[in-house]
Amino acid sequence: MRVLLVLFALVGITVSTLALRVHYSTDVQPCDINAHWDCGIVNHSRYSVVHGVPVAAFGMAGYAVIALLALMRRYGLALAAAIVGLAYSLHLTSIEARVLQVWCLYCVISQIIIAVITLLAVLAVFRHRSVRG
Repeated sequence: MRVLLVLFALVGITVSTLALRVHYSTDVQPCDINAHWDCGIVNHSRYSVVHGVPVAAFGMAGYAVIALLALMRRYGLALAAAIVGLAYSLHLTSIEARVLQVWCLYCVISQIIIAVITLLAVLAVFRHRSVRG
């Protein structure tokens, strides 16, 4: 379970890095598919930063924390971090759907990754507790 959590966290870091690259780029983005799928619009919106820090950077840091906690077998803390990440990701997804009405492919992929990580962390917590006692 630990290896899967770390692997998904590393994929999450990669996706967040791609989103951060879009945030700082002014070029046409590879995920600029049509009027409803455009990472550039999402990553250049006012919702893409919190106190001047790009949301993608928070994603990179969050995934790194989850990977580190999984490596340390601190599954309860990894689950807590994943739940926070999932909740914020759902908040951002709501903004994409209701406010911007544009979807970012990287954001949707990250949403899936954090949902899978949350599920894996739940399983790891239950598995770890059953082994211990």
